[in-house]
Amino acid sequence: MNYREALDYLESFTNYERIPSFNYKKSLKLERMSRLAGSVGNPHLNLRCIHVAGTKGKGSTSAMAASILKEAGYRVGLYTSPHLISFRERIKINDDPIKEEELCGIIDRIKPVIDAIDKKSDFYPTFFEIYTTIAFLYFEEKKTDFCVVETGLGGRLDATNIIEKPLCCGITQISLEHTQALGDTLEAIAAEKACIIKEGRICVSSTQEVPVMEVIAKKCRDKNNRLFVVGSKLLFKKENRQVFSVKGIFGEYPFAEVGLAGDHQFMNAATAIGLIESLRFYDIIVSASDIMEGLKNVKWPGRLQVLARDPYVVLDGAQNKASARALKEAVTGYFNYNKLILVLGISSDKDIRGICEELVPLSDEIILTKANIPRAQEPLVLSKFVGKPSRITGSVSEAMDAARGIAGPQDLILVTGSLFVVGEVLKEYQSSVLSARA
Repeated sequence: MNYREALDYLESFTNYERIPSFNYKKSLKLERMSRLAGSVGNPHLNLRCIHVAGTKGKGSTSAMAASILKEAGYRVGLYTSPHLISFRERIKINDDPIKEEELCGIIDRIKPVIDAIDKKSDFYPTFFEIYTTIAFLYFEEKKTDFCVVETGLGGRLDATNIIEKPLCCGITQISLEHTQALGDTLEAIAAEKACIIKEGRICVSSTQEVPVMEVIAKKCRDKNNRLFVVGSKLLFKKENRQVFSVKGIFGEYPFAEVGLAGDHQFMNAATAIGLIESLRFYDIIVSASDIMEGLKNVKWPGRLQVLARDPYVVLDGAQNKASARALKEAVTGYFNYNKLILVLGISSDKDIRGICEELVPLSDEIILTKANIPRAQEPLVLSKFVGKPSRITGSVSEAMDAARGIAGPQDLILVTGSLFVVGEVLKEYQSSVLSARA
């Protein structure tokens, strides 16, 4: 099949990323993923994986770990979700997305297996399970040295959790999110995510709130894991440079820089360093210089990304209260502007009240919108949480036109609340750049 046919085929499967609400425990079945992977040769068993879960920063941490390993000369697979513009972004080797023809080729290989499964049975796979299988097959086919794999939702039932023997696992900071699925307490959410911790391996955790750390520590004891807790310290910020200090498992990194803006990225960087340093237990040593360069050169779009200047257009996929707070602190700490124009769209299953509590007081003008997905909350509903005058728009494109119309050259347009909203802005921006070049 061609690429368009391949996308249509993938999109024909149930995609819980786009469904407003579903029964987490009944809908996600690790046995289903295990059977699918088994039917195509269990490619994940031939991969050396670093497995990462958490609420905040799991994608950034995964990207940093992959960037460090790439800098050290390794061939590194990176599997993340969701994507911003193209499905292909989810599956990368050394920053290069899977090619269209490669994706089509793997789908051609697995389609007969999938088509042989009864659509009404409990073992008919979902979009994420199929895409995870594609990633594992691709990384095996391309003979990657390492794979950094980010969980999708939670950990216990996530399709990526068929990884039986990761080299190490990382737990980034945990906060309240997906409470309808994972539980309404930090302990419950931590218990779901800590299930990526496997017998006799290594766990690296960001600093956590006490109840979360107790859950992680107990899981590590039960699984005979070595647990390392990492942290970082900001040294200075100056002229777009942000320098921090980390004491790792084996060494110290007193003047590290990370290529992603925001103080919250220091903790993610510390966790990535811990994951890479833990590889020494397998006699895999990555030099301090490669670690430093990998952090400095990391690429991770849609996270405090400056898309334009005069006025600033800043994109960030913050989609819970804790991430929104980190975003607020980063915007006020890193940018000088006259007026902040907030372009806000949030999915219906997110903590709308919490996000608004953090970002609305920061804003001089508010434009509410929605991504083109069923999960997107209606802007009129969002307005009830804002508590001050706001403009209602029916699409992200309309919202951006409105923002540009009222922004002066010294202002800042902040687009946030959902990676789907951010993705639509990036797609529009790339299209306009291509049109200008034509």
